[in-house]
Order: sequence, then C-alpha cells, then structure tokens
Amino acid sequence: MFESSRAHHPHPTLQEIEIKLRLSSVSAAKRLLRQKGFVVTTPRHRESNLLLDSTPATLRPAGSLLRVRQANGETVITYKDRGVTAGGHKVREELEVTASDPKQTLAIFARLGYTPNFRYDKFRTVLARPKERGYAMLDETPIGVFLELEGGAKWIDRTAKRLGFTAADYLTASYGALWAAHLQAAGLPPADFIFPPRRKS
Repeated sequence: MFESSRAHHPHPTLQEIEIKLRLSSVSAAKRLLRQKGFVVTTPRHRESNLLLDSTPATLRPAGSLLRVRQANGETVITYKDRGVTAGGHKVREELEVTASDPKQTLAIFARLGYTPNFRYDKFRTVLARPKERGYAMLDETPIGVFLELEGGAKWIDRTAKRLGFTAADYLTASYGALWAAHLQAAGLPPADFIFPPRRKS
C-alpha cells in the first residue's frame, strides 16, 4: 500500500531546508521567476492537506507533524520533526511515502489514535532553474502568495538574493503558524486554512 515518495519530492533528501518569502501577487511572482530563468516543472495544482494528531494532542506540542496530502491524484504521507532555525533557514527531518488509498490510510491512522485536527489548502506551482538542485514553490493561500525556496542553504541564499530579497525577508513559520497569527490579529476563532466557497452568481 505504501511506497517511498522521495522520487516524487522536489528535493529528495531526508533533511528539508527551506524558507518562505511573501509576494505581492501571482502575476508579479511568475514574471519575476521567469525573468530569473525559472521554468515550471509541476504545473499549478491544488493541494489538500490534513494534519493528524492524537487526543489529547502529542505531536503538535512536540513540534512534530504528521500529514496526509492529496494532490495531482497522489496521496503522500509526511512526517516532520520540530527542526531548528539555522542561518535564517528552517531545517528539519522529513520522511515521506506515497499511499494507494487515502481513505484506508486515514482509517489505519485512526486505529492508531491519530485523526485529522487541521486542514490547509493551497494552489502550488513548482519551478526550477535548469541544472540547479533547488526548487521554488509558488503557493497561493487564503492569506496571500508565498514563495517557498527549498534546497541547500547556499542555494537558498543565492536564489533569494537573485530574486531581490534579503535574509530579513525570510519566513520560517509554517502555514499553520502564519494562519494562527492571522486569526489572532483579526480576533477570529481557530479555523481550517481553506479558501472560502465561491459565491453562486
């Protein structure tokens, strides 16, 4: 039922090194990336992510993550540890496998005491520069547009500078943490990180 997903992952290592950069718009981001030699390796697609935890929660307080992601007809199970911030980058262990049946996958985790407790969705486009070992993930989220740079630390710094950013622009918080801060600032209760339903015309 399960197989390694490292071949499907844009940066196939057991250690994830990344930063986020906030961008003004999708069109501006695409124009900038194109000007700097990036090409699309995975076209725009929707990702639906479920974070799982026990009751009471044990993973989140420890800074760990257990995620079931569905995108492009594939289900990917991910574990991440707390990680550290080093040199302005977020560095953490990441383990992934693909699953053939999302419903059965969630049922297995439920039997083990892990059930969904948070959902976050985004639209993602993956880009890269030819012959470079790093990826730019352009993410459209309910709180704006972000660019995730994932690769080696030197590649991240060099690429961020090439795109016109400095280390002061680096974000290492997860989307969940960014969303929680957004809700708190707006005085809103906890909620899933999903796009509002489209209004019927």
